Amino acid sequence: MNPIAFRILGLDIRWYGVIIASAMVIGTLLALKESRRIGFDENYILDVVLYCIPSAVIGARLYYVIFEWGNYSHNLINIFAIRNGGLAIHGGIIGAVVAAIIYTRVKRISFFKIADICAPSLILGQAIGRWGNFFNQEAFGGPVSKDFISMFPKFIQRGMLIEGVYRHPTFLYESLWDFLVFILLMIYRRKSKYEGYVFFLYLILYSIGRFFVEGMRTDSLMLGRFREAKLISAAIILLSIFGMLIIKKRKTYND
Repeated sequence: MNPIAFRILGLDIRWYGVIIASAMVIGTLLALKESRRIGFDENYILDVVLYCIPSAVIGARLYYVIFEWGNYSHNLINIFAIRNGGLAIHGGIIGAVVAAIIYTRVKRISFFKIADICAPSLILGQAIGRWGNFFNQEAFGGPVSKDFISMFPKFIQRGMLIEGVYRHPTFLYESLWDFLVFILLMIYRRKSKYEGYVFFLYLILYSIGRFFVEGMRTDSLMLGRFREAKLISAAIILLSIFGMLIIKKRKTYND
């Protein structure tokens, strides 16, 4: 795979960056469309995007670097080389959520209203962003047979032939799951009775998919003997269910 999309003035522009940037733009446009549909001020969405995107990138990179510190401790400048990959989605989610909470508190608006608007955009962006991993030939799984990989399109087969061995296209599994979650959220958001439920459902469904896909990957960030992503996915699922129960209880009490 050639990770370079094109060159500008001698600078290599990688597919990873192109795809991530495209995912951000598409997600922002979708969130703006949803805010118009429900009559919510679009300026709040634009502000949140401007704060959350850099916070998400910083959070995703710091999260990854912390778990892979041994690869960066002797060459700190590589910490900033994000175009080569190395963004952990859980760190990105944490960074974006923290920035959004701070912003909504300062502006005295509902965090969950904005989170519900942005949740489909987030999962769609993740679905698109996984293809950046494909061009970087990362986030793949264990070895598979030629018969197995032959079920996929030719370009997937070529991309998953790594060091002479065919690999599980786990980036594709997660991307397809994320697209499915996106469709479900788009349907559910028109039926949701409680503010915050769309956001929590996003966290739950994404984490379920990530939990199972992570078990196939060979590049997992580790926390001792355990795969970090599996642990945090399980924690997110439990915390999200707890959050939904609290929202429902408060709504019922107030009614």
